[in-house]
Amino acid sequence: MTGGALTAGIAVLLVSLAALVGPLVGLSPWWITLLVALGLGSLTLDAARFGGRGGHLLAEALPGGRLRLRRIAIHEAGHALAAAIDGLSVRRVLVGTLACLQAGVESGGCTEFALPESVRLPAEDLRRWSRVLQAGMVAESLIYGESVGGDDDRALLGRLWGLSGFDAETARMEQRRARREVEQALRSRRAEIEAEAERLLTTAPRLGRRPPA
Repeated sequence: MTGGALTAGIAVLLVSLAALVGPLVGLSPWWITLLVALGLGSLTLDAARFGGRGGHLLAEALPGGRLRLRRIAIHEAGHALAAAIDGLSVRRVLVGTLACLQAGVESGGCTEFALPESVRLPAEDLRRWSRVLQAGMVAESLIYGESVGGDDDRALLGRLWGLSGFDAETARMEQRRARREVEQALRSRRAEIEAEAERLLTTAPRLGRRPPA
């Protein structure tokens, strides 16, 4: 779900509650009208200024927000574990919209790697990147049965293969092969994925909550 949809849902929920509960507690229709205006205003501001990320911030701050953050953490833990297996250096891992905003990254979660020295990579290096970049989706699938994240990973992977001069059919074949390899590597490491995700969650900031020092 996009940030705009989340913000819209929250605004509609608040307005609906006010309409239902307001008359029971003697709330003036003027207050309900004001709440509608504030809800629509926040939706417009979130879309215009923050690209809809305000909805994600609110969703992560709500009581069920930890479940959302855990899924993000599982995804990023998959990247980190696969990188360790394949010898790629991880610079930092961000979990949650607030952590990404604080770092100036437009995402809900992010694993940053040390960049390769050249954009044109040999096939073996591309295979390593193919395993690592698909590992987040694989980790989600192992834990939840399906993956809902990974569009940015797939886009980056496609660019890496394209910039390195390989044709589309070779790139697709190699990426499918890398997916099978990382699935095999992570399947026996489910406990490690979950343990790393829990560790990431302890340091993930949320609105109204500071991570432990």
